[in-house]
Amino acid sequence: MAVTATPLQVLWFILIGVLLVGYFVLDGFDLGVGILYPFLGKAEKEKAMMRVSVGPVWDGNEVWLLTAGGALFAAFAPAYATSFSGFYLAIMLVLFGLIVRAISLEFRHHDHAWAKLHDVLFFVGSLVPALLFGVAVGNVVRGLPLDAAGNYTGGFFALLNPFSLLIGVLGLVQFILQGLTWLGVKAPAESEVYHRAKKLQPIFAVIVAVVAVVACLAAILWVKPVMAGGFALVLRWLSLVLILVGSAGSLVLSKQGRDLGAFIASSINCVALVIVFAASIYPNLIPASSGPSITIASAGGSNNALLAMTLIACVGVPLVLFYHYLAYRAFRGRVTSEDLNY
Repeated sequence: MAVTATPLQVLWFILIGVLLVGYFVLDGFDLGVGILYPFLGKAEKEKAMMRVSVGPVWDGNEVWLLTAGGALFAAFAPAYATSFSGFYLAIMLVLFGLIVRAISLEFRHHDHAWAKLHDVLFFVGSLVPALLFGVAVGNVVRGLPLDAAGNYTGGFFALLNPFSLLIGVLGLVQFILQGLTWLGVKAPAESEVYHRAKKLQPIFAVIVAVVAVVACLAAILWVKPVMAGGFALVLRWLSLVLILVGSAGSLVLSKQGRDLGAFIASSINCVALVIVFAASIYPNLIPASSGPSITIASAGGSNNALLAMTLIACVGVPLVLFYHYLAYRAFRGRVTSEDLNY
């Protein structure tokens, strides 16, 4: 007999999705700028400009990922155990990338002897997580081979299948678009970085839309058996429409010189991608290609624990949002020459 998820379990499934949206939108432009760093930053001043565009906010943006991981552990411990053990090597590569990216950002301005190494680390530390996040999502949507106890029975290279790599590419090009639109907001309008970013924005807006359509068709052909129908099916199609609208909006607004609007339109893509991910696995947390799936109901914590978490979230989330408001307000506006000494 199937167990029905409680309202609090469903609520925390949604809240974890909201945390992922926050991470995808905010740290998405950090990773995108890092990937673009060796291609858009030619001179030393241009590289410094790109680093300063994310320097004051990147560490706060990563809070969303840490909170999402903590929420998954507290609300759905079995799903946390399966995902983190199954993706162990991939997660270590992501953490390694995030660590070396942080080191490169903090030391690059002061450690001139190792400047070239820090530049490489900033690029690699942004590229690896941006790609592997999408690969992980693709594997979850596709379904993982699990045994009766919910343990992952595949290996690392089994995660590098065509569908998951396609979703990894989709995430990667969206991160790049997010970074391009952020540079449109932050780079000085007279700078070469700004003009290079503006030239690439329409190209990547189209690429994101095309890859999203291809990924949707691939999902229908390859992973349809593990995807729920009904309202979830409607959400998936609405999300695809949102991605096309966001990409088109980013393209049009960029050409009109409305840089903040282009960034917001690109961020709509991030929201839509998380929605389509959630709709593709609901009511599961870890769909299984073989063995029993881990569902919201089977993995969810007790109502008392989830109620306590909800009360804590009611206090903590507004504080985090207020922190972000202060940080982005303090560092609002385009990067200036004075900022390059940060």
